Amino acid sequence: MKIDLGGLSRTELQKLKSDVEKAIAAADEKRRAEARKTAEEAARKFGFSLDELVARPRGRAAAVGAPKYRNPANPKQTWTGRGRQPGWIKEGLARGGKLADFAI
Repeated sequence: MKIDLGGLSRTELQKLKSDVEKAIAAADEKRRAEARKTAEEAARKFGFSLDELVARPRGRAAAVGAPKYRNPANPKQTWTGRGRQPGWIKEGLARGGKLADFAI
C-alpha cells in the first residue's frame, strides 16, 4: 500500500501518525496476549503456572544477590562481594589472606 504523503497537510500527517502509533500499540498488545496464552499453555503442560515460572524474588535479599564469601570463624557471616567489605574480610586480608580464602 502506498500513500501519497506529499499531498497531506501537517494536521492530516499528525493525525495519520497518531493513528499509526495506536495501530502499532494495538498490534503489539494482541501479540503479547497471544504469547502469554501460549506460554501459559506450555507451563501448564509441565504442571506449573506461568506466574510460578516467571516470579521474581522480592525484598532486600533478592536485590543483593547470593553470598560468595563466608567468615570461617562465624559461618553465619556472609558477603556477596558487593558494597563495602565487612570487617572480617578486611581483617583477614590485613593478616595476609586472600579473598579466595573466604570463597564459598
